[in-house]
Amino acid sequence: MSTNTVSVPSGEVLRSMIDAAEAAAASRSRPRPFGLGRNTAPTAVHEPAVLRRHPHLVRFADVEADLDLLIDRAITAIADGEPIEDAILGHYVHIASLVRAVSFREGKLLEQAVERLAKANPNVLVLTQSLKLPLVKAAMEAVAGNDWSSLDGVKLDCEAPAKGSYTPDLIVVNRARHTAYILDVKRSLASYGDTSRLEELKLKMMASAMVLPDWLYKNQKRLMVDAVEVAIVDGASRPSDHANGVWALSELDDLLEIDGVADCMAELRLRFGIRVQQLLEAEACKALGLDRAPVMDPRAMSSAVTAALHPRINLNGPSRSYEEDLAARSCDDDDLRDRLDDDGFRDAYETEDDEPVPMFVRVGFARRHRH
Repeated sequence: MSTNTVSVPSGEVLRSMIDAAEAAAASRSRPRPFGLGRNTAPTAVHEPAVLRRHPHLVRFADVEADLDLLIDRAITAIADGEPIEDAILGHYVHIASLVRAVSFREGKLLEQAVERLAKANPNVLVLTQSLKLPLVKAAMEAVAGNDWSSLDGVKLDCEAPAKGSYTPDLIVVNRARHTAYILDVKRSLASYGDTSRLEELKLKMMASAMVLPDWLYKNQKRLMVDAVEVAIVDGASRPSDHANGVWALSELDDLLEIDGVADCMAELRLRFGIRVQQLLEAEACKALGLDRAPVMDPRAMSSAVTAALHPRINLNGPSRSYEEDLAARSCDDDDLRDRLDDDGFRDAYETEDDEPVPMFVRVGFARRHRH
């Protein structure tokens, strides 16, 4: 039995088929991750989402306890991080530390959730540990220097001279189809938009795919596959681009052949987002000192507000005698008259005769002052 790789003009898929008819039947049963191979139907079959049916199903209620536990662990890991003092961020460094931790932990959470949900399909095996795949030099050169269609039928030894390695997030093996998927799960591809990092990532994934059949056989108890496909999963579920190997998180049903996976992942992200925002709000209150604000007794607060809005009036008149009150009023009138004169409240004819006082203002470039 020989292992072949199939060229895919419209994208990056590494496929190897034994029987052309079997491959065509398999490709028509569900959408392929990266377009079509040489031995498959000439056009892709796009069924409406409501018509897609897979032999296995998972409901959120069935996995709620397990997914909530994963969320709890992720939140605990985020909150337990110790930030490093930063002169610029000051006491806001805790908030920045949380944001950085969220970016890392969300990706791990998505990987763990996929592993748990994949158990609904007994034909699917998810590998998560010790996944360092060698970047064989010949594979890297073949991918970089040749058209993808010319690499059909090429399988390389995983123990050949290599330069570095690539560790995927997940390797999913469908034992019924004898197909392996190299998955790289990203919480969001927004930061990859205007950079070459996405192309570099795809290059490594494609080169790793050329040695994966040999690697699985030697490192996973003689596990054999006839096809290898690669997919970058965007956790933010932005519009997918299958021709370039990008799949939305909402399309995981088709990759795992399990209905309900996308809905479970959406609920997972929703609950995780609520917990993260609660954590950030609490840390923001600490940074602003709102958690240390004194709490007044509601009765005392009500009395104070009432006193401010309704000042007390002495209904019995002034407490001083008539003579004292008259003298005080006379002094107040004299003081008011003096203040008006001092502040420049004069008659209109006096104001019209005043000339503006000229002021000298220097305008020029800034200069160093001499001491």
